[in-house]
Amino acid sequence: MTLPPGQRAIDGFPRFGTHLHHPPPPIPASPVIEVGGELTQQFTLTMTDLAQLPRVEVTADFHCVAGWSATDLRWAGVPFATLYRARVEPVLAPGVSISHVVFEGLDGYQSIALLEDALADDVLIADRLDGQPLTSDHGAPVRLVSPSQYGFVNTKHLCRIGFHTSQPVDPDKWSPLAAHRRARVWEEERHRYLPGRVVRPIYHTLIGPIRRMSARGSSEPHA
Repeated sequence: MTLPPGQRAIDGFPRFGTHLHHPPPPIPASPVIEVGGELTQQFTLTMTDLAQLPRVEVTADFHCVAGWSATDLRWAGVPFATLYRARVEPVLAPGVSISHVVFEGLDGYQSIALLEDALADDVLIADRLDGQPLTSDHGAPVRLVSPSQYGFVNTKHLCRIGFHTSQPVDPDKWSPLAAHRRARVWEEERHRYLPGRVVRPIYHTLIGPIRRMSARGSSEPHA
Protein backbone atom coordinates (compact mmCIF):
# COMPACT_ATOMS: atom_id res chain seq x y z
CA MET A 1 0.00 0.00 0.00
CA THR A 2 1.36 3.41 -1.00
CA LEU A 3 0.25 6.35 1.12
CA PRO A 4 0.88 10.06 0.60
CA PRO A 5 3.96 11.59 2.26
CA GLY A 6 3.83 11.61 6.06
CA GLN A 7 0.69 9.44 6.39
CA ARG A 8 0.31 6.28 8.52
CA ALA A 9 -2.40 3.68 7.94
CA ILE A 10 -4.55 2.93 11.00
CA ASP A 11 -7.24 0.41 11.84
CA GLY A 12 -10.77 1.75 11.71
CA PHE A 13 -11.96 5.25 10.90
CA PRO A 14 -11.91 7.61 13.90
CA ARG A 15 -14.36 10.44 14.24
CA PHE A 16 -12.77 13.77 13.37
CA GLY A 17 -13.81 17.41 13.21
CA THR A 18 -14.25 20.43 15.46
CA HIS A 19 -15.15 20.18 19.13
CA LEU A 20 -14.35 16.48 19.27
CA HIS A 21 -15.21 16.25 22.95
CA HIS A 22 -18.84 17.18 22.14
CA PRO A 23 -21.45 14.92 20.52
CA PRO A 24 -22.24 15.49 16.83
CA PRO A 25 -25.02 18.00 16.03
CA PRO A 26 -28.59 16.66 15.93
CA ILE A 27 -29.91 15.72 12.50
CA PRO A 28 -32.92 17.82 11.39
CA ALA A 29 -36.16 15.98 10.78
CA SER A 30 -36.18 17.30 7.19
CA PRO A 31 -32.58 18.03 6.21
CA VAL A 32 -31.83 20.44 3.38
CA ILE A 33 -28.75 21.97 1.81
CA GLU A 34 -29.00 25.70 1.20
CA VAL A 35 -27.24 26.73 -2.00
CA GLY A 36 -26.28 30.36 -2.50
CA GLY A 37 -23.54 32.86 -3.13
CA GLU A 38 -23.09 34.68 -6.40
CA LEU A 39 -25.98 33.02 -8.18
CA THR A 40 -28.99 34.58 -9.87
CA GLN A 41 -31.22 32.41 -7.70
CA GLN A 42 -30.66 30.85 -4.29
CA PHE A 43 -32.23 27.43 -3.74
CA THR A 44 -32.42 24.50 -1.35
CA LEU A 45 -31.79 20.83 -1.97
CA THR A 46 -33.79 18.25 -0.06
CA MET A 47 -32.57 14.71 0.37
CA THR A 48 -35.19 13.72 -2.22
CA ASP A 49 -33.71 16.23 -4.68
CA LEU A 50 -30.28 14.70 -4.19
CA ALA A 51 -31.64 11.18 -4.61
CA GLN A 52 -32.92 12.11 -8.09
CA LEU A 53 -29.40 12.90 -9.35
CA PRO A 54 -27.07 10.19 -10.72
CA ARG A 55 -25.15 8.35 -8.01
CA VAL A 56 -21.74 6.70 -7.91
CA GLU A 57 -19.62 4.71 -5.48
CA VAL A 58 -16.01 5.68 -4.83
CA THR A 59 -13.47 3.55 -2.95
CA ALA A 60 -10.76 5.78 -1.52
CA ASP A 61 -8.53 6.46 1.45
CA PHE A 62 -9.24 9.25 3.94
CA HIS A 63 -6.24 11.28 5.05
CA CYS A 64 -6.27 13.35 8.23
CA VAL A 65 -3.86 16.29 8.29
CA ALA A 66 -2.58 14.96 11.63
CA GLY A 67 -1.01 12.07 9.73
CA TRP A 68 -3.37 9.08 10.00
CA SER A 69 -5.09 7.47 7.03
CA ALA A 70 -8.17 5.24 6.99
CA THR A 71 -7.92 3.04 3.91
CA ASP A 72 -10.31 1.45 1.40
CA LEU A 73 -13.45 3.31 2.48
CA ARG A 74 -16.47 2.88 0.20
CA TRP A 75 -18.41 6.11 -0.19
CA ALA A 76 -21.65 6.47 -2.14
CA GLY A 77 -23.45 9.61 -3.18
CA VAL A 78 -23.83 12.27 -5.85
CA PRO A 79 -20.72 13.57 -7.64
CA PHE A 80 -20.25 17.23 -6.79
CA ALA A 81 -19.56 17.92 -10.47
CA THR A 82 -22.96 16.44 -11.38
CA LEU A 83 -24.70 18.66 -8.83
CA TYR A 84 -22.81 21.71 -10.06
CA ARG A 85 -23.62 21.18 -13.71
CA ALA A 86 -27.23 20.14 -13.18
CA ARG A 87 -28.32 22.69 -10.59
CA VAL A 88 -25.76 25.49 -10.24
CA GLU A 89 -24.65 26.29 -13.78
CA PRO A 90 -28.25 27.02 -14.89
CA VAL A 91 -28.48 29.83 -12.28
CA LEU A 92 -25.16 31.52 -13.06
CA ALA A 93 -25.38 34.94 -14.66
CA PRO A 94 -23.80 35.20 -18.11
CA GLY A 95 -20.08 35.82 -17.84
CA VAL A 96 -19.86 34.93 -14.15
CA SER A 97 -16.87 32.74 -13.32
CA ILE A 98 -17.03 30.85 -10.02
CA SER A 99 -13.61 30.32 -8.44
CA HIS A 100 -14.29 29.18 -4.84
CA VAL A 101 -16.82 27.07 -2.97
CA VAL A 102 -17.63 27.33 0.75
CA PHE A 103 -19.01 24.23 2.44
CA GLU A 104 -20.68 24.59 5.85
CA GLY A 105 -21.86 21.95 8.30
CA LEU A 106 -24.55 21.87 10.96
CA ASP A 107 -21.79 22.18 13.57
CA GLY A 108 -20.81 25.57 12.14
CA TYR A 109 -17.60 24.30 10.54
CA GLN A 110 -16.65 25.72 7.15
CA SER A 111 -14.15 24.69 4.52
CA ILE A 112 -13.15 26.61 1.41
CA ALA A 113 -12.14 24.88 -1.81
CA LEU A 114 -11.16 25.99 -5.28
CA LEU A 115 -13.90 25.10 -7.73
CA GLU A 116 -11.40 23.17 -9.86
CA ASP A 117 -10.59 20.94 -6.87
CA ALA A 118 -14.26 20.44 -5.98
CA LEU A 119 -15.03 19.36 -9.55
CA ALA A 120 -12.59 16.42 -9.44
CA ASP A 121 -14.10 13.10 -10.50
CA ASP A 122 -13.91 11.54 -7.02
CA VAL A 123 -15.51 14.40 -5.03
CA LEU A 124 -18.93 13.43 -3.67
CA ILE A 125 -21.83 14.69 -1.66
CA ALA A 126 -21.99 11.38 0.17
CA ASP A 127 -24.73 9.79 2.24
CA ARG A 128 -23.38 6.25 2.64
CA LEU A 129 -20.17 4.71 3.94
CA ASP A 130 -19.25 1.05 3.43
CA GLY A 131 -22.78 0.24 2.29
CA GLN A 132 -24.56 1.85 5.25
CA PRO A 133 -26.16 5.28 5.77
CA LEU A 134 -23.78 7.75 7.36
CA THR A 135 -23.78 7.81 11.14
CA SER A 136 -23.76 11.07 13.05
CA ASP A 137 -20.08 10.53 13.86
CA HIS A 138 -19.21 10.51 10.18
CA GLY A 139 -21.31 13.38 8.94
CA ALA A 140 -24.98 12.40 8.66
CA PRO A 141 -27.14 13.12 6.85
CA VAL A 142 -24.74 14.08 4.02
CA ARG A 143 -21.15 15.25 3.83
CA LEU A 144 -18.46 16.32 1.42
CA VAL A 145 -15.92 13.66 0.45
CA SER A 146 -12.79 14.86 -1.37
CA PRO A 147 -10.26 12.00 -1.20
CA SER A 148 -7.35 13.93 -2.71
CA GLN A 149 -7.53 16.62 -0.02
CA TYR A 150 -6.88 16.43 3.71
CA GLY A 151 -9.79 15.72 6.00
CA PHE A 152 -10.31 19.34 7.03
CA VAL A 153 -11.78 20.05 3.59
CA ASN A 154 -14.26 17.17 3.91
CA THR A 155 -17.04 19.05 5.72
CA LYS A 156 -19.49 16.86 7.62
CA HIS A 157 -23.23 17.39 8.27
CA LEU A 158 -23.40 19.48 5.11
CA CYS A 159 -26.15 22.10 5.26
CA ARG A 160 -24.94 25.02 3.12
CA ILE A 161 -22.89 25.50 -0.07
CA GLY A 162 -21.84 28.96 -1.25
CA PHE A 163 -20.36 29.81 -4.66
CA HIS A 164 -18.01 32.78 -5.03
CA THR A 165 -16.08 34.58 -7.75
CA SER A 166 -13.11 35.37 -5.49
CA GLN A 167 -11.38 34.06 -2.35
CA PRO A 168 -13.87 34.38 0.56
CA VAL A 169 -12.79 35.81 3.90
CA ASP A 170 -10.89 33.14 5.79
CA PRO A 171 -11.44 33.26 9.59
CA ASP A 172 -8.34 31.09 10.21
CA LYS A 173 -5.95 33.30 8.25
CA TRP A 174 -3.75 34.08 11.25
CA SER A 175 -4.10 30.81 13.11
CA PRO A 176 -0.77 29.13 14.01
CA LEU A 177 -2.19 26.01 12.33
CA ALA A 178 -3.56 27.88 9.32
CA ALA A 179 -4.76 25.24 6.88
CA HIS A 180 -3.39 25.16 3.38
CA ARG A 181 -5.85 26.59 0.88
CA ARG A 182 -5.66 23.58 -1.45
CA ALA A 183 -4.77 20.79 1.01
CA ARG A 184 -3.69 18.29 -1.64
CA VAL A 185 -2.43 15.22 0.17
CA TRP A 186 0.08 14.10 -2.46
CA GLU A 187 1.64 17.57 -2.42
CA GLU A 188 1.67 17.44 1.41
CA GLU A 189 -0.09 20.80 1.61
CA ARG A 190 -0.80 20.75 5.34
CA HIS A 191 0.06 24.26 6.50
CA ARG A 192 -0.53 27.52 4.66
CA TYR A 193 2.90 29.01 5.26
CA LEU A 194 5.24 26.16 6.22
CA PRO A 195 6.38 23.12 4.20
CA GLY A 196 4.55 19.91 5.00
CA ARG A 197 7.74 18.10 5.99
CA VAL A 198 8.45 20.80 8.61
CA VAL A 199 5.07 20.62 10.36
CA ARG A 200 4.63 16.86 9.96
CA PRO A 201 6.16 15.94 13.38
CA ILE A 202 3.95 18.50 15.13
CA TYR A 203 0.79 17.13 13.56
CA HIS A 204 1.78 13.55 14.36
CA THR A 205 1.76 14.39 18.08
CA LEU A 206 -1.94 15.20 17.73
CA ILE A 207 -3.04 11.74 16.59
CA GLY A 208 -3.38 10.31 20.12
CA PRO A 209 -5.26 13.29 21.61
CA ILE A 210 -7.58 13.40 18.59
CA ARG A 211 -8.53 9.73 19.04
CA ARG A 212 -9.14 10.20 22.77
CA MET A 213 -11.31 13.29 22.27
CA SER A 214 -13.17 11.58 19.44
CA ALA A 215 -14.09 8.69 21.73
CA ARG A 216 -15.38 11.03 24.46
CA GLY A 217 -17.59 12.98 22.06
CA SER A 218 -18.73 10.06 19.95
CA SER A 219 -22.40 9.28 19.44
CA GLU A 220 -21.48 5.63 19.01
CA PRO A 221 -20.91 3.22 21.93
CA HIS A 222 -17.31 3.08 23.04
CA ALA A 223 -15.25 1.59 25.82
